[in-house]
Parts: sequence; C-alpha cells; structure tokens
Amino acid sequence: MRILTKLTAAGITAFAAAPAWAQEAAEAVAETAAADPVPNPGNNAWMMTATILVLLMILPGLALFYGGLTRTKNMLSTMTQVGAVAAVAMLIWVIYGYSTAFGPEGNAFFSWGNLFLAQTTPDSTAATFSDEVISEYVFISFQMTFAAITAALVLGGIVERTKFAAVMVFTIIWLTIVYFPIAHMVWAGGGYLFEMGALDFAGGTVVHINAGVSALVAAMIFGKRTGYPTEPMPPHSLTMTMIGTGLLWVGWFGFNAGSELEADGTAGLAMINTFVATASAGLFWMLAEAVTGRKGSALGFCSGIIAGLVAVTPAAGNSGPFGAICLGAIASIVCFICVAKLKPKLGYDDSLDAFGIHGIGGIVGAIGTGIVYQPMFGGPGDGSTAMGAQVWVQIVAVAVAIGWAAAGSAIAAFIAKAVTGGRVSEEAEREGLDLAEHGERAYNY
Repeated sequence: MRILTKLTAAGITAFAAAPAWAQEAAEAVAETAAADPVPNPGNNAWMMTATILVLLMILPGLALFYGGLTRTKNMLSTMTQVGAVAAVAMLIWVIYGYSTAFGPEGNAFFSWGNLFLAQTTPDSTAATFSDEVISEYVFISFQMTFAAITAALVLGGIVERTKFAAVMVFTIIWLTIVYFPIAHMVWAGGGYLFEMGALDFAGGTVVHINAGVSALVAAMIFGKRTGYPTEPMPPHSLTMTMIGTGLLWVGWFGFNAGSELEADGTAGLAMINTFVATASAGLFWMLAEAVTGRKGSALGFCSGIIAGLVAVTPAAGNSGPFGAICLGAIASIVCFICVAKLKPKLGYDDSLDAFGIHGIGGIVGAIGTGIVYQPMFGGPGDGSTAMGAQVWVQIVAVAVAIGWAAAGSAIAAFIAKAVTGGRVSEEAEREGLDLAEHGERAYNY
C-alpha cells in the first residue's frame, strides 16, 4: 500500500509537471524558429511563379519580339542567339555570377565567396524586405533569369551581322565585368549605389540602362549592317513581334511584382503599375506618331508597350498608379523622339532600338522614380528625403550605370572582335545568318 501511494504521488507530480515541460519545449521551438526562420510557403510559391514568368519573357517572348523585327533571312539566327545567350548566362550565374553579385563577402563593387553555390543548401534562406525569408535557391533562380534576359536584350543592337561565336564570347566577358558588378552595386547590401540610397525596384539601371548602353557601344564597335541606312530593312513579321510583345508584358509581372520577393501589398502595387504605365505608353507612342503626321502603327504600339514596361521597372513599387501613368507616357514620347529623330540624325545602327527604348526609357524611368516616389505624387515615400536630393541620387546612379556599361562593353566587344572577327562576311550577311551561321531557314518557301 505504501509503495502504491508513492507511485501515485510520483505520477501526479509528473502529470503536474507535464505542462511546464510542454511550455519549455514550445519555447525552445520558438527560439529555434526565431534564430533560423523558415521560408513562407506562399512567398516561395509566388517567387517560383515569378521566376518562370521572367523565363517566359526570354523564350519565347523576347525571341519572337526580336525575331519578328529582323528580316526573314535572319529570323532563326536572332532567336537562336537569344536562347543561347540566356543559356550561357544561366550556367555562368551558377558557377560564379551569383557569388560575384550576391556573395557572402564583398566590397562596394563586387562580392565573392560562393563559387559553384558551394555554400548553398536546400535549407539556405534569403532575406526579403520584411522579417520573412524565401529559399535561397528560389532567390538564386529569380536573379539568374534577370542576368539571362539582360544579356539577351543587348543583342537588339547587333543582330543581323554579328557572328554567333562573337556573341557568345562577348556575353561571357560582358556578364563578368559589366552585369555582375552593376547588380551588386545596386541591389546587394554594401553595394555602392545601394548604400547611396538609389531606388531601382526591378532593374532600371541594372537591366535596361545597362543593356541599352551596352547595345549601342557594341553596335558601334561591330559596325553597321551592310546597306544600312540606304537599303530598306523592314520587320519581316509584325505578327510575331506582336505575339512577343504580349508575352513580354505578361512575363513582366514576374519581373516587377516578383522583385518585392513577397506576395504582399507592395507586390500588388507593382502589379497595377505594370498594367497602367504600359497601357499609357502604348497609346502615347501611337499619339506621337499621329501628331508627327504618321499613322498610328502596330509597330508603334509594340514599341510603346516596351517603353512603358522599361520606364516603370525601377518605379514599380516606388510609385502610385497615377505617377506610373505619367511616367509611362513621358518615357514613350521621349523614346519615340530618340528612335524616330535622333537615331537617323546620328546614323548609328542600333538594329532593333535596344538603346532607343531600353537605354533611353531606362534613363527616364530611373530619374523619374525620384519624382514619383514622393507622397505628393501618390508614391510610397515618407517624405523624409527631399525630392531634389533623391533625384540627384538617381542621376548619379544613372551616370554610374552608363559609364560602367559603356567601358565594360567596349572591352568585351573589342576582345570578341579580336578573337572571332566580330561579324560575318558581306556575302554571308547578304545570304542571311540563318543559312550562313546555322544552316537552316525559318521558312521553307
């Protein structure tokens, strides 16, 4: 009986202590979770979707957009270059690109320390702009598609005369000395422009100014197409270009809204801005055509759509919807003037207007972001930074991007030209790069 009483008392004591043990266990779990946060499945799922949307922008979006703007004999060559450049960018990103742009060690201009993603595991996380995290592999993949499309955008300045080998050599060098450092300077903690307070929500400087200026520099170094500008070189399929435009606009929601890294209200703001700025720009380009005595054209509408997307990229989460509408309209008109007036006057051969739309539109958007960010224009700024001060920071960021891209692109283009010859022969160019470079035809008639 005495033994039974002792056992009963011990059981009661243990039972009474159980809640305390459970509480201690819960506190331990909470402390572990706080120290090692777990990715939000909803944000992870959204970022995976956004990443695939950016891939949609490249293949098939940009490939069809650029391909339709070229002549029939260069359709496949252009699409192949877009795909191959994106593919090599993805491989380099994993080998050393991510490490150079977002590595654990670094200075104001580049980073290092995670070659071949050796320090990344399925449990690794990447910080967002709040207390949330996402899987680092998802973040790596998302940023990888940015590198891939930026490299592909540069091709708009040099298609229809550049050797495939030259394109590949140029891309490898360009990514290494231009894209990765600029991405680090703008988007990585400790980066020169990041610490300066430059606003670039989704890539006005990193992607569009970078690609547009690089395209212009490469176009000047590789030279004009044979027969330019005396021979007519109209787009062979505006139908393809229109399809590509639609795919780019759809994919751009991953580009812009995805750059918030979370499925939250700011992502929603970036989403609506991507709708309205683009719609405004498409219509204002056609209006500019009408005012200057032309007919509102399908090509103009497509060009305006891209100009609006480019301009709103740095402002996507940094502007109210009305500011985005104004920014899209202004950028569209400025890009139209550059393409229709400035390009013929200066005589450079930017084949598909990569500089005229991405470079100029990126400059307008990046500087304009400093204005539309202000609360008086419906932007999310808290008014702590004066408009003039923010605009000056944006101008500095634009100047740095232009200078770095121009210098690095010149180095990459001269090396590619020295190693491969740069461009195809005049005979191959007149035959078309589809046959001369790849032994294929886009159309069998």
